Amino acid sequence: MTDAFRAGTTWVVKVGSSLLTNGGTGIDHSLVQGWVDDLAQLRAQGYRLVLVSSGAVAEGMQRLGLKERPHSIHVLQAAAAVGQMGLVQMYESAFQQHALHTAQILLTHDDLRSRERYLNAKSTLKQLLDLGVVPVINENDTVVTDEIQFGDNDTLAALVANLIEADTLLLLTDQQGLLEENPTTNPLAELVKEMSASDKRLDQMAGGSSLLGRGGMVTKIRAARIASRSGANTVIASGRRPGVIKELSTGMVTGTLLRADREILIARKQWLAHLPVKGTLVLDDGACLVLEKQGRSLLPVGVVKVEGEFTRGDTVACVDTQGNNIARGLINYNHQETGSIIGLSSEKVEAVLGYVAEEELIHRDNLVLV
Repeated sequence: MTDAFRAGTTWVVKVGSSLLTNGGTGIDHSLVQGWVDDLAQLRAQGYRLVLVSSGAVAEGMQRLGLKERPHSIHVLQAAAAVGQMGLVQMYESAFQQHALHTAQILLTHDDLRSRERYLNAKSTLKQLLDLGVVPVINENDTVVTDEIQFGDNDTLAALVANLIEADTLLLLTDQQGLLEENPTTNPLAELVKEMSASDKRLDQMAGGSSLLGRGGMVTKIRAARIASRSGANTVIASGRRPGVIKELSTGMVTGTLLRADREILIARKQWLAHLPVKGTLVLDDGACLVLEKQGRSLLPVGVVKVEGEFTRGDTVACVDTQGNNIARGLINYNHQETGSIIGLSSEKVEAVLGYVAEEELIHRDNLVLV
């Protein structure tokens, strides 16, 4: 157990599918009611709470009699549509016992890719919280065409934490937390009690995913880093531990605490940071230094290589010569134009292209460090 810390009063609580459905045998209603009872108690104390729930596909599989997770995306979507009905009924009934209203919100990556829709989602969530409603969010599996969009809702929960500027992201799972080693190879592996979310050692500690879930510890580490952009601490804990939610409200962590220790990004840069990458720019050491230490724009002269195909306004990743991620941002030229001007000083761009769209490849206002 870590030392007490301030969990704040605005939380995003995410429930994993394996936990929610007791390994795929169907929704564990008694377990769910225990979480809802705790959340209702916190809500009565003035907490602002958002619940991100997996389990639609798993519940749909159980209802449809499917023993194994389907490989066909269309069957998965059908199972999600059936299972979502069970989730809605369960949460509505459980919260109504405490005279609390819930709101169902289904999101896709496209909903958060558009700046306008991102802001709309942010405003709606904040309004629901102001009204005392508990939003219940899930990925909109029935319309998603890519099999994996967010990653078992861990990433979705982290993005929601950014949206509402949460203090804490609580990831409830069927594990006690993050272990230092894979427990299947080392049964004596110890629990990671507290680390910085940005600590690179976490990557070696993260393991695989379960049969029904699509996440595992890899996506939880990624989620913690996303949540840290808005200053949210992340806790990974067992949802089977009675009172785990109430304990956290007192500052007691019984799982793994991943602290946010990076500079908080403004809302626009939080949005930029999660956009899908369409290409890659390899930077020289000087350009990496300018971006990381001086907060300046990226100029063509600092780029040594262009990878992928992209158009003006797309998001590209910026990496060093060893392939380490440095930043990402919205580029001012397409891949062909960029390839023609890399390594050149800004005043030579017009001579090569015949025009100048912008002096910078990526302006500092459209760039975020990762």
